[in-house]
Amino acid sequence: MSSTTTAPGTLGSEEPTAGPATIADAAPHAAALAASLPLDEKVLLLTGAAMWTLRAIPAIGLRTMTVSDGPIGVRGTGDDGEPSAQLPAPSATAATWDVELQARLGALMAAEARRKGVDVVLAPVVNLQRSPVGGRHFECLSEDPLLTARLAVAFISAIQEQGIAACVKHFVGNETETDRTEYLSRIDEQTLREVYLAPFEAVVDAGVWTVMAAYNGLTRDGVDATATAHGPLLNGVLKGEWGFDGIV
Repeated sequence: MSSTTTAPGTLGSEEPTAGPATIADAAPHAAALAASLPLDEKVLLLTGAAMWTLRAIPAIGLRTMTVSDGPIGVRGTGDDGEPSAQLPAPSATAATWDVELQARLGALMAAEARRKGVDVVLAPVVNLQRSPVGGRHFECLSEDPLLTARLAVAFISAIQEQGIAACVKHFVGNETETDRTEYLSRIDEQTLREVYLAPFEAVVDAGVWTVMAAYNGLTRDGVDATATAHGPLLNGVLKGEWGFDGIV
């Protein structure tokens, strides 16, 4: 997720040396290193070391990765004792319809992430404000998929240009906070495609590095499953149709 290059045995090194020229070039090397691990260490790659950090595996030169909440600032891990800059709610900035403003906010978030030692910012939220009981709708950009998509693409492009990963969320149908880990979103296919999936498709096309699956479930293609385990959604649409090759 960084623009730095890596040499064999120094994946994620703080002082990279000559190695693959691009992230794409480095990917097979990283995959080979991961494949060489015993099963228990592979499993560790899927679990957290703490609330906001992933485990390091020094044997393959893999440092820890730190994620942080957004989207109105970069929280950090809470361990540095430093305050975080609080930005206006995305709904307020989106009301300006100002694409350049979103890009400036993305650049500011990247600078904040670097100051706080964060690799991945869990933002933006491109769910749509479609329900009066969406308690976190202030984190969303707007109720319109086209406006949301354009603003999110500008934000993501700006933050990732600085080597900080954006994590777009929550994929998909996360429209209410009531029983959000239990309810199933039932959305007809045309509405799902034209409204709820549209902003996600736009940011995947624009090259977002990570996607967060939603807390809720989804009814689609005869499958009732949580978004984190919905094969037709994650493997069929996101990875298959859209060709997303980042991290979910």
